[in-house]
Amino acid sequence: MRTLAIDLGTKRIGVAMSDAGGKWASPLEVLFVTDPDQAIAPVVVMVVKEDVERIVIGLPLNMDDSIGPQARSVLVWSGKLQRAIGKPIPIVFVDERLSSFDAEQRLIDVKRAGGKMTRKDKKQSLDAVAAAGFLQAFLDGQLTPLPFQPPPA
Repeated sequence: MRTLAIDLGTKRIGVAMSDAGGKWASPLEVLFVTDPDQAIAPVVVMVVKEDVERIVIGLPLNMDDSIGPQARSVLVWSGKLQRAIGKPIPIVFVDERLSSFDAEQRLIDVKRAGGKMTRKDKKQSLDAVAAAGFLQAFLDGQLTPLPFQPPPA
């Protein structure tokens, strides 16, 4: 099952994709926006082009598991995305509180292993690597879907 993962931010949206078998996640790209709504059209294109069957979105819960303003905005944005897609594709939310930290550690490990990565390269790929990280954890059964749904139209 082809799955698209989204790490939604206010300026950068990290996107990752699974293989067709739904076993391996890879960073795809980072969309640079001035408003998250600008990412809806490019994501819809990805969904159609890649025949995506499921979308996993990182939900930035507060450390006490409550839903703050950022998580609320992700839920609202996901409803807009679902309406824009125009066909029933499941949207699953996962806890992504530490995904950026984990992604940064992975990028540091790449640099330590001799990989060439500037600070700019790291910043530009961090969100896609974070999305790939929580997507892989989801595919491996390490992240349980959260009990949230996009708001209805």
